[in-house]
Amino acid sequence: MRILGIDPGSHITGYGIIEKKGNYFRHILHGEIKPKKDSPLSATLIYVYQQLSAVISETAPQAIALENIFYGKNVRSLIKQAQVRGVVIFAGADKGLNVFEYSPLEIKKAVVGYGRAEKRQVQVMVKAILKLPELPPADAADALATAICHANFLKENPI
Repeated sequence: MRILGIDPGSHITGYGIIEKKGNYFRHILHGEIKPKKDSPLSATLIYVYQQLSAVISETAPQAIALENIFYGKNVRSLIKQAQVRGVVIFAGADKGLNVFEYSPLEIKKAVVGYGRAEKRQVQVMVKAILKLPELPPADAADALATAICHANFLKENPI
């Protein structure tokens, strides 16, 4: 099964594609979608949709795993993140894919074994699990971790 993991953000949206065969994980691709700074939100959302659609077309995943909203103090950031999540969900649905969501706690626990792990710990474990030559960028590592989490749990009810 090929899984596209997404770490949505209005400044950087990380993505990572893995393939699971039995208990073996294979890294396919990872990267970050970075809209132009100071772009209007509408342009950012269109850019994320276009880039993500291209990744989906290029890699043909069978499911999308998405990090759920992280609760923080900055409400404006949460609203922007929610809007990017909506675009990600739409991009998946538009391509006929089921979209599944996992909390940051579930993702970290699945990859590091500890739900309160630091970003660096997630990067190191993702590198080890996928046998990558170097640490992936933080947002791409979070996206790969989300894909690994889905591969481990394979929730049955999409959002």
